[in-house]
Amino acid sequence: MFENIIKNVTRFINLNADEEKIFTDLLVCETIPKKTILLREGEICQFEGFIHKGCVRVYYLDDNGFEVTILFAIEDWWISDIASFQDQKPSNLYIETIEDSEIFMLNPTTKEKLLQEIPKFERVFRMLVQRNLFTLQNRLVNTISKSASDRYLEFIKVYPTIPQRVAQYYIASYLGVSKEFVSTIRKRLATKEK
Repeated sequence: MFENIIKNVTRFINLNADEEKIFTDLLVCETIPKKTILLREGEICQFEGFIHKGCVRVYYLDDNGFEVTILFAIEDWWISDIASFQDQKPSNLYIETIEDSEIFMLNPTTKEKLLQEIPKFERVFRMLVQRNLFTLQNRLVNTISKSASDRYLEFIKVYPTIPQRVAQYYIASYLGVSKEFVSTIRKRLATKEK
């Protein structure tokens, strides 16, 4: 059951059997139906979660009330509002399951206990924050410097399985285009592949 999360963590640090047990004993596995809001704007994020199974998105509401997706997370990804979780301040984001999901959760108390008992986990969380920052920087650069078509191509390179797993309007909200545009570009790419 914990094989994937142990493999994810041991990319950054080595764990002996006792440390693995301490870690896994602190995790809570939650089975969450699709379309469940895990975090709403104004709430304080109380989890850092590892997606064992499923698909989750992070989004915010723009000034016109439209959803703007900023991140998709699938198996082997971590999900949270890092700023809200760390500072225990209200979030500006929503986190929602798009598919039925199984997520291993840490709350602020269990994370702190983990860091006290196994200090080298600081490296794991530092590396995850760096990866998240890298992903968001790339997204920002692509949004500013690339055409909508190129942004879609970059999107399917980063998230190759997402187009088969989520509705087109989620992809459109991520790219900042209409769902009709996404449909058109997908058709154009399918024609080129033939």
